[in-house]
Amino acid sequence: MKGVIMAGGFGTRLRPLTNNMPKPMVNIVNRPMMEHVIDRLTNCGITDIISLLYFHPEMIENHFGDGSKFGVKMSYTSPPEDLGTAGSVKYAQGFLDNAFLVISGDVLTDFDLSNAIEFHRKNKAKATMVLTRVENPLPFGIVITDDSGKIVRFLEKPSWGEVFSDTINTGIYILEPDVLNYIPERQEFDFSKDLFPLLLEKKEPLYGYIAEGYWKDVGSLEEYRRANIDVLTGKVKVNIPGQEISGKSVWLENNSKIDFTSKLEGSVVIGSGSRVNGNAKVVNSVIGKNCLIQEGAVLIDTVLWDNVSVGSQAMLQENVIGNNTEIKERAFIGEGAIVSDHCYIGRQSIVKANVRVWPYKIVEDGATLASSLIWGEKWAKNIFGAYGITGLANLEISPEFAAKLGAAYGASLKKGATVSTSRDTHKTSRMINRAVMTGILSTGVNVHDYGVVPMPVVRYLARGGSGEIGGIHARRSPFDAEVVDLKFFESNGLDLHSNQEKTIERLFYREDFRRAAMEETGEVSFPIHGFEHYQNGFMSKIDIETIKKANFKLVLDYSYGSSTRIFPGILGKLNCDVIALNANLDAVKITKTAEEFNKSLEQLSTIVRSLKADIGIFLDAGGEKIFLVDENGDIIDGDMALNLVSVLVMKSYSNSQLPDLNIRGQVSIAVPVTASRVIDNLAEVYGFKVKRTKTSARGMMETAMENNVAFVGEQTGGFIFPQFQPAFDGMFAIVKLLEMMAKKGIRLHGLTREIPPSFMVKERVSCSWEKKGMIMRNLMEDSKTKDVQLIDGIKIFFDKDWVVAYPSQDNAYFHIIAEASTKEKADEIAKTYVNKIEEWQK
Repeated sequence: MKGVIMAGGFGTRLRPLTNNMPKPMVNIVNRPMMEHVIDRLTNCGITDIISLLYFHPEMIENHFGDGSKFGVKMSYTSPPEDLGTAGSVKYAQGFLDNAFLVISGDVLTDFDLSNAIEFHRKNKAKATMVLTRVENPLPFGIVITDDSGKIVRFLEKPSWGEVFSDTINTGIYILEPDVLNYIPERQEFDFSKDLFPLLLEKKEPLYGYIAEGYWKDVGSLEEYRRANIDVLTGKVKVNIPGQEISGKSVWLENNSKIDFTSKLEGSVVIGSGSRVNGNAKVVNSVIGKNCLIQEGAVLIDTVLWDNVSVGSQAMLQENVIGNNTEIKERAFIGEGAIVSDHCYIGRQSIVKANVRVWPYKIVEDGATLASSLIWGEKWAKNIFGAYGITGLANLEISPEFAAKLGAAYGASLKKGATVSTSRDTHKTSRMINRAVMTGILSTGVNVHDYGVVPMPVVRYLARGGSGEIGGIHARRSPFDAEVVDLKFFESNGLDLHSNQEKTIERLFYREDFRRAAMEETGEVSFPIHGFEHYQNGFMSKIDIETIKKANFKLVLDYSYGSSTRIFPGILGKLNCDVIALNANLDAVKITKTAEEFNKSLEQLSTIVRSLKADIGIFLDAGGEKIFLVDENGDIIDGDMALNLVSVLVMKSYSNSQLPDLNIRGQVSIAVPVTASRVIDNLAEVYGFKVKRTKTSARGMMETAMENNVAFVGEQTGGFIFPQFQPAFDGMFAIVKLLEMMAKKGIRLHGLTREIPPSFMVKERVSCSWEKKGMIMRNLMEDSKTKDVQLIDGIKIFFDKDWVVAYPSQDNAYFHIIAEASTKEKADEIAKTYVNKIEEWQK
């Protein structure tokens, strides 16, 4: 069997360490990662190897040569362009006349691959993916196999609701040569996204082998340092260079010298020609070649590359220091700081925690080097969450952070592109908005700044020929007065795709943004006809005369939001008697606690009842969601509101009545996988089809873009009418609700009688982040013989009753929702799965 090493990686996530070297050449315990990979191949008898190169190929070729020094025969090829993982292997097809094993050149593992090869041959597989189990499967491809190991499903880089297992794709594959015939010539083609789905579709024998042992995708600077420590502490079995001192867990290479007064604790690797002077202390650390550790210096959990000098009394903890760097006496390097090649860290200087120092930088004597991430750990894993970017105002989301984020966003776009910015009325939102704008402009991207405007308006304007390819909206959080939210969206008005979020995060962490020349920086403009364009589009999608004739009296709480700038003018054209509450802009009051929100609904209820209004509506401060009170003054909960609006849509519209939709068959409405089965029952009556969506806003918006979808709704006041725009718009939802009520002469309280009874129970079960993947795998295995639906989490059916379990995107718990014909039965089903999840964690 032959071996293929994918060695073309740029190592962008390891910058600044990899600015000038390919990632496979980064050392783990003083050996390039690719040397450890070659050890894995030779251990299972693979000695005929081809390396696929791309970035700095000469460094790999010069180091490995013909491979004879490493006991292998090594060939090289460099695809002329980025062809993707599978496309790059296709480029080497002339070398691959037998079965072959593909492995990344920058992975650290101690798998016994001979077992995987035997499994592949025994099952006569065309392709075998080597799998492993991890605590956090989010960054990887999830794989599900049947009892024989045959792959039945996989998903590349899922969200938590799609984590159906903790078994992941390691990027190690065993392939038969004829599989390459499925890969097109000279086209970008990926194993996980393209080839393996195609093999499943063609019913080729595709298997997964779950390997035992250690595996780490060294995908961040912290993971790189931890990988070195894992070798030192024996978590991974790899060859460590040098001779181990008996009983000391210390490895010394040739010509290294240690003063007898120095203290070496834990496990230590010291490269050739290095010296540790008197009273120095080294704990669980790797010291490269030709390094000097001077008297009294302290190194803890640290990795030094080659030719590093550490001055007397200097203190390093949990750091990585690049080649040819000099750290002078009494310098202090904070936890998690990274110092790249050829740097000078002056006497008694301080490099603060988590700072990255790029090559050839000088920190002067006595200076303190802070960081744009000085507030730091908030952004250690992901910037984007389920609701955009959220953080403490002026601390986690500071002007410095916002400008850097704007630069990362701008760098992800083409120079000369245009994006929009907007905000709510709070002064901090204005500050952050302007900081974001400066970052965007610095990359040569233009900005349309709409100022204070509801988010549905800017989403709509992005779709309306304004030339904008996306936008950012800054607001004070509606739930926490100390928090700022940054919401990103695309040119179609949808929330930013996760792939684009990852691109922005990668650019943010790399910190090497594109900088436009002086005459190419972006320009700011302030469009003046945005509200007019939105209002014209709005009015063209509603039945104005039908609403006028109904003479509605409604009580509307604007919750001090920016909708007051546009919505009164729309309602004024519809002959509605509007009793407006909180219709002034007030930046202090746009955030509400749960208690204040409930109090506002109760106040709304009282006023509706006393004025005998037709309906009461609470419009959230962002203008996206609505909460309803019926004509009797009863507050309608989220599940019932979704049921009522859904049945109104079905009663009001048919194919012929939806001219603005691309209807080519049965009309659909879409609701989350967690919504009541009542909607399905009603859809059967009215001849509608129900589509189930993910619980995320992006998932619902994507469904709204599909053909034949007349309505998308969820249980927290979000309603989408795609004939206007495929995004949550509370203002349009209000008017559409009035239009449907007017058409059918119905009020909400009377409509509730048409909703069949059903009972839903909602629970939360605490679950640590690292156990979520394991719990999802156990749920999958536990429900193998049951009727399940895998859209977001796992939904299990018991005839007409059901339960859905899915992990929270932002918190350490699982959601459990059950529905049944009686409350007792729903309680019983929910409790069963609460108990299962609690038991699996013990």
